[in-house]
Amino acid sequence: MTAKRSRKLARTIVVTSLLVVIGAGFSAVGNASTTSSSQSSVANSYMSVVVAPGETLWSIAGMVGGNSSAVVDQIIEANHLRSSEVQAGQKLLVPLK
Repeated sequence: MTAKRSRKLARTIVVTSLLVVIGAGFSAVGNASTTSSSQSSVANSYMSVVVAPGETLWSIAGMVGGNSSAVVDQIIEANHLRSSEVQAGQKLLVPLK
């Protein structure tokens, strides 16, 4: 191979590598914006509540209205709870009506 041809091949490899890195960067940014928009939709359909002393999931679900059993299930799922027991001062995401 001649020196001129070697430099051209090296330039082509460098440019191709840069395009791959730039494409990966744009892909990562695109995924980040998708994640934030899905988090935004969760924030719009839930409100944050701090459990007061004596409150239960059932009493919180009763304040939201609707089918209390379904609301309790939604609260458990949204907060990744293992049971329906909550502690005073615990922050919960509660579905809006």
